[in-house]
Amino acid sequence: MGASLRELRQRRKSVTATKKITRAMELIASSRVMKAQQAAAKALPYTRELNRAVSAVATYSRTDHPLTRPQTENPRRVAVLFITSDRGMNGAYSSNVLKTVSQMRQRFDEQGVEMVRYGVGRKGIGFMTYRGLSLAAHWEGFSDSPTYDRAVDISDRLVEDFLRPYEDGGVDEIWVVYTRMESMLSQTPRARRILPLEVVEGVHEVTGEELMPLYEFEPSPEAVLDSLLPLYVRSRIWFYLLQSAAAQLAMQQKAMKSATDNAQTLIESLTREANQARQAEITQEISEIVGGASALADLTKDDD
Repeated sequence: MGASLRELRQRRKSVTATKKITRAMELIASSRVMKAQQAAAKALPYTRELNRAVSAVATYSRTDHPLTRPQTENPRRVAVLFITSDRGMNGAYSSNVLKTVSQMRQRFDEQGVEMVRYGVGRKGIGFMTYRGLSLAAHWEGFSDSPTYDRAVDISDRLVEDFLRPYEDGGVDEIWVVYTRMESMLSQTPRARRILPLEVVEGVHEVTGEELMPLYEFEPSPEAVLDSLLPLYVRSRIWFYLLQSAAAQLAMQQKAMKSATDNAQTLIESLTREANQARQAEITQEISEIVGGASALADLTKDDD
């Protein structure tokens, strides 16, 4: 019984130490997720304005630019950039992204389209490497605190592969799989095509006395697109990285809170078991003392 009591106390001590760690990680994630949300919110207006500028050039000019050409009906090779985490303890954050990538692969295989993978985050890179799936390029070490320089590196590589001819290993489309921060309780994996460019903001209806906007592009629409489109792709990648970082921290906070609550429940259960074991041990000791005293009394009576 004593060994069992010592074991219960050791387990309770170990769980208590684990609870302190998970509680600290929960507080850290809680403080960082707000900053990540603010960074994503600050990047959104810049991304929207770039989208309007690129849409204006594509809509009000008749230039034929590689990045604004219509989507091909039968793409032969597509690039998929997936954003996962560098560390664990964030619930199903990385697994949800990888599940979305797997679903896309099945769809592309059915269409006879080759998929080229680009990975962000050690979890996704390790997943692909373990299963023998090749990666055209990968980046790691900044999933929860991305910087704009990283977004530039990623976008430049994607644009370079997009502009490369198919015969030289180029791709026809570029997709990004990331996790959108809907709220603190909801984070959704999404797949978005960023190239060829989807013009979603362009000509708007003119009502009443509203004048149609006039646009002049200098030195030429092609030169403007050459300058704007790399910025546009960088801003989209940057926004997706920030969204994913906020979602990762939110899921980490939820996971650590759940772990802390479970640890507290286990501590209470171990405490009850330890108390019961201690009571049983005391009862056994009292029984042994009473039995010994009774035997001694009987022995003394026999001697008399």
